[in-house]
Amino acid sequence: MLRRWDVMIHGTVFGQFIRESGVRGNWQLGSVNWLMARAEHPLAGGTFGLRTMISGEFLTVTRAGYPELLQVAEPYRGGTITDRMHPHELIGEAAVTYQHAVLGGLGASLYLAAAGEPALGPVAYVHRPSAEHDPIAPLGHHAEDDTHERFGVATIGFFTTHARLEASAFNGNHPDDVPTNLELAGARLNSFSTRVTVNPSPEWSISASAGFIAPSSSSAAHAHGALHRYVAAITNVQPRHDGLWATTLVWGANATVGAGEVLHSVLLETNREWDARHAVFGRFEYASRTAEELNLVGSVSERLHIGVIAVGYARRVTAGHASDVWLGGRATAYLLPNQLRVFYGAQVLTGFAAFVQLSPPFVHHSM
Repeated sequence: MLRRWDVMIHGTVFGQFIRESGVRGNWQLGSVNWLMARAEHPLAGGTFGLRTMISGEFLTVTRAGYPELLQVAEPYRGGTITDRMHPHELIGEAAVTYQHAVLGGLGASLYLAAAGEPALGPVAYVHRPSAEHDPIAPLGHHAEDDTHERFGVATIGFFTTHARLEASAFNGNHPDDVPTNLELAGARLNSFSTRVTVNPSPEWSISASAGFIAPSSSSAAHAHGALHRYVAAITNVQPRHDGLWATTLVWGANATVGAGEVLHSVLLETNREWDARHAVFGRFEYASRTAEELNLVGSVSERLHIGVIAVGYARRVTAGHASDVWLGGRATAYLLPNQLRVFYGAQVLTGFAAFVQLSPPFVHHSM
């Protein structure tokens, strides 16, 4: 039996220096990182699988996370910290899967996770080819793909060669500010989502999803009422003679139940590689925020509109069996409404990140 396991391992480590301007700007030397593994084995005419993803960011960017202006406020040591992106959980995924043919070209799948991702939103940004060399999270993360780490997920799906339909029940609580624990005590499958994905060709993937996320009280900063989330995404990956060009477009919206408030976000990101040595990438975003999400106290509108333009370049300096090493930089411009000038010091703020990226080659081994 051991000889029939199919094992795949992949991961990325960024070591980065981040500096952002303005009254609420900050700097940090740290590391964003993740490692994922998948093992599959034939079972009862189908395929049984084990999946896991881990990260050491709670040590390398601390529990406070890394600086990112205008990101949704986070819980931290009993209070709230602003303009930072939280670290990923130590165990972001621990799941079992099973797939089996049903009829003709139709298959069925089951996904059960103590920690994992429900069928809501696009592929998480850390795994998107259009963000392969970008160490910074999108500002629209909390309206697009922040459910990629939930403690308690069950998903059933049906798929063909070109399409997949999925439905999930999951724990709606946002993870707290202790990334080393599995938050299963009292967890309930109280939230629901469905997603349809169509792949008309190997280069294109189109998805639309909708979900109900139950009220969360896991922490003061992430406490929220019941909300509906709607997400649509298109990804294109174009093989070129000298490398890949990957682009993703995402629209996400959070609608609070009973409040009539809808917060939108739009993301366009792209990554172009050539000669196996160079890569240019960029991200353009619009996001709407509330004063509460930015932890502001004062006279501001109920909804604030912000924009972000980021561009970057990376160059591979070494290639080997153990790891590819890339050196790169990223420049960011944050576009703020006039109302935020008093809080941030300007309407246009800047950020810069310099990084070294270690990308171990994708390991695919059959035992």
